Amino acid sequence: MKGEKKMFVEERHQEILHLLQENEKVKVKELSKQFEVTEDCIRKDLASMEAKNLLKRTYGGAVLPDTLHPGHTNLVSTRKDKNIKQKQKIAKKAVKLIRPGDMIFLDTSTTNIELAKEIQKQELEITVISCMMDIAYIFAQTKKVKFILLGGEFNRVQNGFLGELTIQMMENFRFDACFMGVVGADVQNDEIMTYVPEDGIMKSHAMQRSRRRYLVMENCKFDFKANYVYATFEDVNGILCEKRPPKEISEKLKEYQIEVIE
Repeated sequence: MKGEKKMFVEERHQEILHLLQENEKVKVKELSKQFEVTEDCIRKDLASMEAKNLLKRTYGGAVLPDTLHPGHTNLVSTRKDKNIKQKQKIAKKAVKLIRPGDMIFLDTSTTNIELAKEIQKQELEITVISCMMDIAYIFAQTKKVKFILLGGEFNRVQNGFLGELTIQMMENFRFDACFMGVVGADVQNDEIMTYVPEDGIMKSHAMQRSRRRYLVMENCKFDFKANYVYATFEDVNGILCEKRPPKEISEKLKEYQIEVIE
């Protein structure tokens, strides 16, 4: 009997791994129903598989190890056209939060490229500050928006300026709002992450100088983790996703008193 049970567990692990390879992520509840076992049983499966470095557990599920740092080795030029429809949906929501005369900060996020396009399209009379070249190119084509580009050491992966000089240039600004990109958001451990420390330091400084602080992120980022924590959820006023996050994540965000902006 013990041998049969062990074989069944191993077969289940193989099937979970197969589902991960197909979908890049799995959920505890869905696996529990599919295999007709308890959620605790699935959690033990995932813990065992994580110990073998087959996956990485996330809030309510798991992802493959190589999906933990989306875009970690990718240039902005290769990432900015991915999930474009989701980013456009987020941008259309974000632009509604900007008030006439606002001074806003846009970080080196590919979602903020789409937000910049929306601002340009609507010809908002505001001031935009950024350190990202892609955003500078967009506002070079409009006269309505006042644009300030922060300089510093050029980071080719981010296609923007980061580092001590950038922080010094930001020092005296006070933003009405900032919109921050996210690599990973761990609601269970209260961590908002990026993968380049210099990028994280820049984001943190911008948030400290902003009256309203928003995250612009696809829902899938709740499944990812990265290696540099730049903020906690208590630092954030609102989150903008392409659609409402899953129930368990929405409930956790409510505990943090964060508005999920529709």
